[in-house]
Amino acid sequence: MTRRVWARWCGVLLLTVVLAAGASGCGTEAPSSPRGSSSPGPTTTTGQASPPRQEPSSQEVLVEVVVTGGFAGVRNRLVVHEDGGWTLDSRTKEPRGGRMTPDGVARLRAALEDPAYDRVPAEPTGEPVRDGFQYTVTHGQHRVVATDGAVPPALRRVLDALPEGGPPTSP
Repeated sequence: MTRRVWARWCGVLLLTVVLAAGASGCGTEAPSSPRGSSSPGPTTTTGQASPPRQEPSSQEVLVEVVVTGGFAGVRNRLVVHEDGGWTLDSRTKEPRGGRMTPDGVARLRAALEDPAYDRVPAEPTGEPVRDGFQYTVTHGQHRVVATDGAVPPALRRVLDALPEGGPPTSP
């Protein structure tokens, strides 16, 4: 077998292995629910009503922001927890995190609970900006998608209240 044929077969074999591994879902992470908990809510087997909802735990997700697009093809995911702890995952950098100040958490919570935020359209309403960013913001069961050039003021207040001064747009 010539060197060229051998190299081609190795390339085909490598591609097949990579595609098979990707299709098999070899990741060990369990999918998260919209509120950040992978376990279902309380259930009862006796037919009695479940107890009233407790205050959210510190690990419960307050808001998740996914930023995609831009010239560099960004895909960043910022998760802020109820206690102000946050994590940022990016395709090109190591995950990092921190903790918001109590005032910062209060400002973010107020922006998320503003009635004007509840009226933000779920999907973008304007023309997308070429090489612009798309912002997907999830708070509880409320999911909003907006693009550069069409960010409503109530959503802008949420984005401005995020850790480090706004949504994570750097690659």
